[in-house]
Amino acid sequence: MKILVVDDEVDIKDLFEQRFRREIRAGEYNLAFATSGEEALTYLQGHASEVVLILSDINMPGMSGFELLRHIRSDFTSPPPPVVMMITAYGDSGSHEQAVTLGADDFLTKPLDFAVLKQKLRDLV
Repeated sequence: MKILVVDDEVDIKDLFEQRFRREIRAGEYNLAFATSGEEALTYLQGHASEVVLILSDINMPGMSGFELLRHIRSDFTSPPPPVVMMITAYGDSGSHEQAVTLGADDFLTKPLDFAVLKQKLRDLV
């Protein structure tokens, strides 16, 4: 499964590669990373048909995760559309409702519980 992780935190790539080391080696997951919404859209323009899941932070400088979600849902509609999980440090109901309204498939809070995330990924397969 191809997963695009979108987050402006500099250590997120190392964290995900460490937590998914076994699954990456086994070929279960192929991770790609973008540090901004703009970078994610550029990546998707060349790889949209490969990406199955997008994990996006909400609060990023420049384009927010909500704006990215709007673009994904309007610009990348060819089947199958990617599953989008929004990630935020704030678990408030307003952010959750906005994410769902914009078309998010799931909502996770930071710090990420990787056991929960891995279970959600297994449920997708």
